[in-house]
Amino acid sequence: MSPAPSRTDAPVVQTRALCRRFGRRWAYAHIDLEIAAGDRLLVIGANGSGKTTLLRTLATVLRPTQGELRLFGLDPAEDADRVRPRLALLGHALGLYEELGAGDNLRVVARLASLPAPDVGALLAQVGLEDRPDPVRAYSAGMRKRLQVAALLVQKPDLILLDEPFTALDPAGVDSLARLIAGLPGAVVMASHRIHTAAPLCSRALLLDGGLPRWSGPASDAMAAWRALHPREAAEPLPVEGGR
Repeated sequence: MSPAPSRTDAPVVQTRALCRRFGRRWAYAHIDLEIAAGDRLLVIGANGSGKTTLLRTLATVLRPTQGELRLFGLDPAEDADRVRPRLALLGHALGLYEELGAGDNLRVVARLASLPAPDVGALLAQVGLEDRPDPVRAYSAGMRKRLQVAALLVQKPDLILLDEPFTALDPAGVDSLARLIAGLPGAVVMASHRIHTAAPLCSRALLLDGGLPRWSGPASDAMAAWRALHPREAAEPLPVEGGR
């Protein structure tokens, strides 16, 4: 058996003709990606375009119907125990313990992942929650998202997947979360309908339409690509994807 690829000699994400079907409906198809360490990919598209399903596939929550998926040079279907600790998904479900405070939530994350006890004070200061000892149930939507980012940092993943991270945030919450995302380590794949907000945080972009890749290129050109495909629709915000 050949040795496992190291962190530097294989792409973080590599897909070839990746497809996912639910019954007779294709959620996405013909996705070819190569994402290296430190890359930041923005995935855009209207409601039902396949963004969430693609991210859930990359997170190994779903298996592709067809095509090839490699994460860190490994097949996640065969090497899930080696792949999953190296990635983290921030999705629509918060995954927070409402009755616990922020620090206790981070300690639980570390314990469940069999990680060393985190420096809770430093992490909470990093996300601006160091002075909030109250339980999470009292937190605003923006504070909850910042706590989720702190939980990602506890895991120290090499691949971070962000699914519509700015949903339900007011302008101040959007700005605060954008600053945190800008400082995230590792490779990042972010699905967002807020192109103006998300594009400056990414280097490349992929536009899905009806589950198919219609355009890819520099993230700075993502809005122009969206307008070319949907000339009659408002530029910002795009319809929020609420699922597949």
